[in-house]
Amino acid sequence: MIDSVDRDATEVFADHRELLFSIVYNMLGSVADTEDVLQDTWLAWAARNRAGGAEIEHPRAYLVRIAVNHALARRAAIARRRETYVGPWLPEPLVADEPADRDSADEPLLRAEAVSMAMLVVLETLSPLERAVFVLHEVFGFPHPDIADMLDRSTPAVRQLAHRAREHVHARRPRQPADPRVQRAVTEKFLAAQLGGDLPGLLALLAPDVTFWTDGGGKRRAALRPIDGRAKVARLIASQIVRSHVPDMAIHYRWVNGDPSAVVFSGAAPFAVVVLDIDASTEQIIGIYAVANPDKLTHLQPATEE
Repeated sequence: MIDSVDRDATEVFADHRELLFSIVYNMLGSVADTEDVLQDTWLAWAARNRAGGAEIEHPRAYLVRIAVNHALARRAAIARRRETYVGPWLPEPLVADEPADRDSADEPLLRAEAVSMAMLVVLETLSPLERAVFVLHEVFGFPHPDIADMLDRSTPAVRQLAHRAREHVHARRPRQPADPRVQRAVTEKFLAAQLGGDLPGLLALLAPDVTFWTDGGGKRRAALRPIDGRAKVARLIASQIVRSHVPDMAIHYRWVNGDPSAVVFSGAAPFAVVVLDIDASTEQIIGIYAVANPDKLTHLQPATEE
């Protein structure tokens, strides 16, 4: 039987779970690792409540602190896994039928650019502490003194981390995101050109400095390193006869990390997620992210009719 202490602790945790998931996911880029961190956070929170003691005045800040520190601790294990990972590593995609309601005032939600696949790839180049500070301050708006308390650092040290992270991110991600309607239209044109082997059509869609990442994790066919440049990327994509190795292929358009994107199914099973990074000023593709590692697609639901 659940007593009142456990019931109250459960309700408070449930009220903040979406926020905790968003923060930790943006620190780790992995749904499975995020769920593990949230489980550890819940266990620590429940134990603290069962132990009694002084009432926690600000449960939200307390829970975020626990989750952030558990996420930082998990980064070491993730780094060890990456050392033996086959080919480029991409974040585990978050797929939704509808875009998140970013106007909701219930909890701070991630801005579209902050959760994009392109932004998460940039965040991977930060140190764990820089990434934590960037996510907490730039995305969720936590003040520097609050972050300092969470991380057991001084406020000036956190300000310095924030400055370095912001400069690093802005140097690598200076563009504004494309309009969702443009994103969807370009994605449809790109896939039509790829499936049709239309090399001229692909060349027209790709920016000169486009980069193509494919994450197969050694379990599906994928390039072992990012491919750079319009001509190389177009030739590679046009030469791939996708339908020949994807039985009963179907393409469904979903929202992936906040962007209109494509989910490729083989029958009812997810085969790959394809996300395009588009320059809003030219409407050309500057980045292609294809996640085909089946371990990163297990949480996707079976295909449904459009």
